Amino acid sequence: MSRVQTLKVEADDAGSRLDRWFKRHFPGLKHGHLEKLLRTGQVRVDGARAEASTRVEKGQAIRVPPLPENVTEPSAEKSRPSLDIKEGDEAFIQSLVLYKDDAVMVINKPHGLATQGGPGITRHLDGMLDFLRFGKKQRPRLVHRLDRDTSGVLVLARTVPAAAALAEAFRARETRKVYWALVAGVPKPHQGTIKLALAKVARGPNRTDEHMIAVRKGEPHFDEAKHAITHYALMGRAASELSWLAMMPVTGRTHQLRAHAAAIGTPIMGDRKYGGDASKLTGAAENKLHLHARRIVMKNPSGGVIEVTAPLPPHMRHTWSLFGFDANDKRDPFREMEE
Repeated sequence: MSRVQTLKVEADDAGSRLDRWFKRHFPGLKHGHLEKLLRTGQVRVDGARAEASTRVEKGQAIRVPPLPENVTEPSAEKSRPSLDIKEGDEAFIQSLVLYKDDAVMVINKPHGLATQGGPGITRHLDGMLDFLRFGKKQRPRLVHRLDRDTSGVLVLARTVPAAAALAEAFRARETRKVYWALVAGVPKPHQGTIKLALAKVARGPNRTDEHMIAVRKGEPHFDEAKHAITHYALMGRAASELSWLAMMPVTGRTHQLRAHAAAIGTPIMGDRKYGGDASKLTGAAENKLHLHARRIVMKNPSGGVIEVTAPLPPHMRHTWSLFGFDANDKRDPFREMEE
């Protein structure tokens, strides 16, 4: 058994639940054992009894009683390696960083890289987050997600307080995200707002393929649908065949932009799930999903505003060049909505 320790809460841990603080610093300590220590008053925060849900703040003193030998050494947060880490991944993932300060990091997620693991996914961003510590004891935390085939700005929190503040900002719709998409046809009107509720339905022979559908009042699935709002604006066009759209989701539903674009008759190119044959690209353009999280504007938990723009992925840069679109265009048709 170890001796009694008194450890100070560091800034990166401020706002953490006490049980999560122990999990990060003593990863071998079982939850049941911790609960017993708390119940018997052996763990104290600034001399007072505490519960697992107690939030700790910077500078507080945590009394750590004698612990079994296998959990006696304070440790950095336990690594969660990917199932498929390759040579060069550290340099690769670090090359994606667009913005970094002490609390927040923004990266340009590539097309085809999953944000998190799942059935059949052995390579994902979450498995490589240890490469983005940059000297921090804790690995950064994902604040939101992008679809596997959607590229662009993805926000990570580097501290517990930043994670809480950013999560609340996303919930309160205080962040402004602008996407670029290449779609089939030309929307009418050229600028507007899509207000169509989205419901999740199962499709396929075994009904295992989950699909979001836009539904109106009185239609099947409307009762379980969630309201969804997307602003859009035409940025360019190739005759009447294709359009370059800027899209700004107000809500954050699963596959919202893809389902909304398809619902108004302009599916996103390369989106086989929602666009079918109408979304298939031919010729020199690559038949990949053409949806990119181009820009984000959000409050920095440390003060001020963060505004980050992500360059297009290679396949979209190539397509933009084919149609004479400006991949460096700085127009923002939704800027007035920031207020």
